[in-house]
Amino acid sequence: MKKKIILCVTFLSFISMLQVCFANSYWIGPGDIIRITVYGHDDLKSVVRVDDTGSVALPLIGYVQVANMTIQQISNKISKEFADGYIINPQVNVFIEEFRSKKVVILGYVKKPGLYELSGSISFLELISKAGGLTKESGNTATIKRKVKEKDESDVVVIDLAALIEKGDLNQNAQILDGDTIYISKAGMCFITGQIKQPGAYACGGNSTVLKLIAVAGGFTGKASKSGIKIVRKIEDENKVFKDVELDTPLQVDDVVIIPESFF
Repeated sequence: MKKKIILCVTFLSFISMLQVCFANSYWIGPGDIIRITVYGHDDLKSVVRVDDTGSVALPLIGYVQVANMTIQQISNKISKEFADGYIINPQVNVFIEEFRSKKVVILGYVKKPGLYELSGSISFLELISKAGGLTKESGNTATIKRKVKEKDESDVVVIDLAALIEKGDLNQNAQILDGDTIYISKAGMCFITGQIKQPGAYACGGNSTVLKLIAVAGGFTGKASKSGIKIVRKIEDENKVFKDVELDTPLQVDDVVIIPESFF
């Protein structure tokens, strides 16, 4: 029980640390609600919503422009304003009370592509979940087109889906920011036919094998022969047939796998 409590506390501390890190890198914008406190001056405590001009109204100093700034930058700016003839060495803390609704677009091979309005911090995997998950045609790459506010230009973040989903590499689980456009690529396709429960086209490539393709296609029918499997592969515009292939044979994009019928 003691171990469980320690692990739980450690996990909660880790989550809190992630939230703090995100808040420290988050750009405040219209619609956000922030709480501002000044040590030793409870009368200056304010909980304010950032208006459409990107400003907040504060006691003594009036309107302060805070849009496109982090909470640390806002804290420093307000401290300077209060120090200019109002308070000696002011200690100002800024907290995010409520995140504004952020708009992101997700396109490509997810089940529910489109525009999403989201509140609070959200990771790439959480957004994929909201979009219904990946389709069977999705590839191994996602790209995030992101506006770089300081440079007034766009940047591209590439996510390795295979590393994230199959290997659990959480470094690929990027935070989604307001205005992001996410595109999920299409995988190369392989085809399977014959004595298989769900013949058709399926994503393949990378570490795909005959056995994995059979598995995603529902497995063999009762009449299938597990030997004599063929692969038809296009090489230099000609179809080449590979006979009696093993189940661990790697597949290439556009391969056609044929499962024969057993004669017994």
